Amino acid sequence: MTVDKQTEIEAAVFRRLLKHLDSRKDVQNIDLMNLAGFCRNCFSKWTVAEAEKLGETIDIDTAREQVYGMSYSEWKEKHQLPATAEQLAIFEQLSKK
Repeated sequence: MTVDKQTEIEAAVFRRLLKHLDSRKDVQNIDLMNLAGFCRNCFSKWTVAEAEKLGETIDIDTAREQVYGMSYSEWKEKHQLPATAEQLAIFEQLSKK
């Protein structure tokens, strides 16, 4: 397999993952962080970081729009619920590790 084909496949898998996350707006970022150690915001930050490594500039708002399919503020307003005390406690405990 060529490097270009591998990159094409990886990009397609990432787009599929974003589409899957988009179909599961009920899954909150804090739940993703608590269970998997990453969330939609991590994807946005990783996009910015990887672009910089390749000499490109993507601001965080643009990266978030790519990940969320809308502005971050719009997504939060429509889909983000307040974190529960239990979610925050788990997050705090995991953050100490």
